Amino acid sequence: MTDIVDHQTRSRMMSGIKGKDTKPEMVLRQALHARGFRFRLHSAKVPGRPDLVLPRYRAVVFVHGCFWHRLAGCRSATTPSTRPEFWQAKFEANLARDRAVRLAVLESGWRVATVWECALRKRHQVETAVEELESWLFGDTAEMELSGAEISSMP
Repeated sequence: MTDIVDHQTRSRMMSGIKGKDTKPEMVLRQALHARGFRFRLHSAKVPGRPDLVLPRYRAVVFVHGCFWHRLAGCRSATTPSTRPEFWQAKFEANLARDRAVRLAVLESGWRVATVWECALRKRHQVETAVEELESWLFGDTAEMELSGAEISSMP
């Protein structure tokens, strides 16, 4: 299948996709800050430059997009029909990098939380996600993951 736009247009469109300060990341940052949490952004002192670094809790938070980081079962984790081999290789490289970064962060003594963008779509989901993150930060569990499906199933 061929692309519906020319190569230059597609390249321009793809270059506009942000890697930092995305809407889900900003929503989570604002909600955590309103609760009194203070953090660093994209700290180079931690492997993988996590989205949020909370030194007081020795914890980091990655806010993952469902499409780019391939949340299993999420309706946003689709594969484009144009050049599927390219996309499959790209997604596999993203997943391998995510695993390596998560392992490096854990091995360096940090705790890791992954919050998926689908967990931050609606106001009540954001509130629930922040409550779960807060509980995790005050606990001692090494890892945590929050998706929209997990939040929807919470009472």
